[in-house]
Amino acid sequence: MRSHEWIDRRSLALHEAVAARIEAEPELLELARTNLRRWLAAGGPPVLEEWQRVLACSSLAELLALLRSPGERATRLRQSSPFAGVLAPDQRQAVLHRYESSRP
Repeated sequence: MRSHEWIDRRSLALHEAVAARIEAEPELLELARTNLRRWLAAGGPPVLEEWQRVLACSSLAELLALLRSPGERATRLRQSSPFAGVLAPDQRQAVLHRYESSRP
């Protein structure tokens, strides 16, 4: 069984890759906004409203720092990440493979 700590580290690694991709292509933020609108329209959890505020009120540098942060708030937000689709499947798989191969 995987520990919560291991899962959180894997999620952080995925979001570090997301941050790098967004840093290179800021227009990818629109994908996260679109995901949020769709999920909120379907009655998604309140944390999605928090993500919506983060995307509306944060500078790019602040958002990238949040995505890369190991802090408690960032860890909680990553559990309901709107960044699905930002990483290409091979990019996502590379991160997951790295973590699966070091699985406890």
